[in-house]
Amino acid sequence: MEHVLDNPAWNALNTGNKIFAGGNDIAKYFPKEVSPFVGIPEISAENFNLLYNIIPFESRFIFIAPHDIVIPEQWEIVHYLKCLQMVFEGEVPADFTDEELLPLTEQHVPQMLELTQLTNPGPFIERTIEFGHYRGIFDSDKLVAMAGQRLNPTPYAEISAVCTHPNYLGRGYAGKLLLNQAQRIKAASEIPFLHVKSENERAINVYEKLGFVTRKEMSFYVLRK
Repeated sequence: MEHVLDNPAWNALNTGNKIFAGGNDIAKYFPKEVSPFVGIPEISAENFNLLYNIIPFESRFIFIAPHDIVIPEQWEIVHYLKCLQMVFEGEVPADFTDEELLPLTEQHVPQMLELTQLTNPGPFIERTIEFGHYRGIFDSDKLVAMAGQRLNPTPYAEISAVCTHPNYLGRGYAGKLLLNQAQRIKAASEIPFLHVKSENERAINVYEKLGFVTRKEMSFYVLRK
């Protein structure tokens, strides 16, 4: 796994997200309330066994691989899916404005949980907001769209939890949120990227129009310890 993004969770836990990292030099994980992603430096049965033994709590975990792999038997495979890993190679328009995007804080977490449970953009739990940089769009006091940052395998930063309430689709909210995140990440001298389910053609089309280019199809394994 030579490219940083071939092993994004492991590299994030060792660089941009290392303040969250539990584990050791062979296996790392995020706190249970922050994120289910786990990482090992190289894919091997021995490393998976070490990961299994070092995590001090039972839960569901997500392992990202750059190709299909064999998961050791002590892990239960709950779900398997393919996702496109897309990197932003476009430009944020000079006239782009993000005035209607508001910072999201801990007081918004209940609404954020409700919105992500409704739209299922990927795992979002009680402390996921601690990854930072979450912005939202409101209709009065109701959160109707949001996006933020997740894995930060330096120099890349992942845009995540991009979601819009079903009653507010077609208004360009996702595009505004994505460009806002891309602009912020580039201003920090990092490279925006994201993951999207391979069958989600609607979202992929939006991302491509904004300037995201598919780098690789990745394998996601949802595992239970």
